[in-house]
Amino acid sequence: MTVLEPFGARLRRVMDERGPLCVGIDPHAALLSSWGLNDDIAGLESFTRTSVEALADTVAVVKPQMAFFERFGSRGVAVLERAVADLRAAGTLVVMDAKRGDIGSTMAAYAETFLHKDSPLFSDALTVSPYLGYGSLKPAVDLARESGAGLFVLALTSNPEGGEVQHAVRADGRNVGATMLAHLAGENAGETPMGSFGAVVGATLGDLSSYELDINGPLLAPGIGAQGATAADLPAVFGAAVRNVVPNVSRGVLKAGPSVAALRDAAVRFADEVREAVAGAV
Repeated sequence: MTVLEPFGARLRRVMDERGPLCVGIDPHAALLSSWGLNDDIAGLESFTRTSVEALADTVAVVKPQMAFFERFGSRGVAVLERAVADLRAAGTLVVMDAKRGDIGSTMAAYAETFLHKDSPLFSDALTVSPYLGYGSLKPAVDLARESGAGLFVLALTSNPEGGEVQHAVRADGRNVGATMLAHLAGENAGETPMGSFGAVVGATLGDLSSYELDINGPLLAPGIGAQGATAADLPAVFGAAVRNVVPNVSRGVLKAGPSVAALRDAAVRFADEVREAVAGAV
């Protein structure tokens, strides 16, 4: 298997070149309708093709939401496979938002699906859920290292329900979210310019100074745009770790469609806003 340069190094370089921004591709029914498209495979193909044309070679990272393609069955997955290939061919990193999490051979199979170089869904990184225990992610961690890919582990998510698990306090006095961050810091120890194992940390969570966010790895930060956070909020939320933050915007960019030019302009505007906010904080 051909081994890529580690994801963390590739991500650092493309963030510096294109601006630190991830744009989600989330073809849900309401968004297809707002673009004048039917909620069918033809609408999905048109939406995805337009999004890829606008975003490839423009932003650092694109994050397709797997569920919105899976709902169309094998034909929807085929659309996603083509999108992944086209984005990666343009030098845009793909983070597959599949939030997989299981144990043993099942987790290994999920890892093979998204992190093996020969898979048609091979992505530069994968979102994963650690809530069967961080150790359950070992097959994905191992294969990511082998292939030069990365992971984004759910740690402190922006959905209000997440707190009942992520803020639960362990016997050692540390809560679950902080424990996940500590595991990731261990995975990334000694890596330069940063490690490949990141955390998902919501940009809408306010002051996170009680957490050790400097895990020497990327922080994927949903919540910019439609969820209410702005680029200007990032330094206050992430503090000294803000340079490694990859804010995710979905609806804030996608609502500009179906015009390719308008989508591209929206993405560039968000990227510029994030770049300016980060530059002013470091």
